[in-house]
Amino acid sequence: MKILSTKVLVTGSKGQLGLDMTGMLKADGLDVKSYDLPELDITNAAKVAEVVSGYRPDIIINCAAYTQVDKAESDEKRAYAVNRDGAANLAAAAEGINAILLHISTDFVFDGRKASPYNETDEPNPLSVYGASKLAGEQAIMDRHDKHIIIRTSWLYSTRGQNFVKTMLKLAFERDTLRVVYDQVGSPTWSADLAQAILKMIKGMMGASSPYGIFHYANEGVASWYDFAVAIVEAARKNGIKLKCRNVEAILTGEYPLPAKRPSYSVLDKSKIKSSYGLVIPHWGLSLNIMLDEIFGGLRG
Repeated sequence: MKILSTKVLVTGSKGQLGLDMTGMLKADGLDVKSYDLPELDITNAAKVAEVVSGYRPDIIINCAAYTQVDKAESDEKRAYAVNRDGAANLAAAAEGINAILLHISTDFVFDGRKASPYNETDEPNPLSVYGASKLAGEQAIMDRHDKHIIIRTSWLYSTRGQNFVKTMLKLAFERDTLRVVYDQVGSPTWSADLAQAILKMIKGMMGASSPYGIFHYANEGVASWYDFAVAIVEAARKNGIKLKCRNVEAILTGEYPLPAKRPSYSVLDKSKIKSSYGLVIPHWGLSLNIMLDEIFGGLRG
C-alpha cells in the first residue's frame, strides 16, 4: 500500500465527530480541508466530484449523516438521500482518485435480538428508516469502491452539538424526576475517543493486516439509557453542580413511545478493530467523566 500523505478531507465537519476529527487532524499536523452545509452537500454528486478532484485527498472521512432517528420515519426521502446517495457520491469520487473512504455508520443497522455483542459478520436487520438508510449507505460504498473503511459506532456524544448527555443535563436542571428507558442496552461512545481511534487508524494503515472493510468501534462496557442517565446526574452532583433533579426513574420502552423503533440490544464486538489496528479502547464511564469535567469546568466558571 502506498504511504499516506497528510491530505485529509472531512465531511460533516460541524457535527460532533466532525468537529473533534478536524481538530485532532490539524493538531497532528495533517493537511486538512473540512466541509459541511452549505459549502458541500454530499447529495450533490457534481459538487462532491468537484471538491474531491480539486483537493485530491489521500483519505476522505465522511462524518456527514442524517441522524434524526425519529424524524427520518416521516422524512425517508431525505434520510436516504444523505445516508445512501451521499455515501455513494463520496465513494465514486474517492474511487476516481484512488483515495481511501472512511465512513461512519451505526449500531442501528441491527435489530437487537442477539444476546451477545454484534460482530461485523452478523446479519443486519434495521428496525427504522434511519438504520435502513445507513445500511443502504454501507452497501453503496462497498458496491462502488474497494478502498473503504466503514466504522459502525453507537450512542455517540460530545461536548458540542445535541446529544443524550447534554439533553439529560438540561432536563436535570429543569425537572425533579427524569424518566429513562432501561430495556435498551448499548455502549455510550465519546466522539473524542472515536476521533482519536480514527487518527491512530490512519497512522497504522501501513502495518494493519486487513486495513479495509467493516469495523465496530464503541467505548468499552455496557449500559442501558437509564444507567447512562444515572451516571450523568451522579457525576454532576459530585462536581458540585446544583440540579433540580432528585430522582432518575427506570421505565420500559413502551412507556415512552417514539416514532422509530430502536434495537433493545446493540452492543458491538470490537475485537476486529482492536486486533487490526492495535487500539486500546477506554471504558465508557471513564470517558464520560473526562467529557463532563470539560462541561462542568465551564459551568463552575
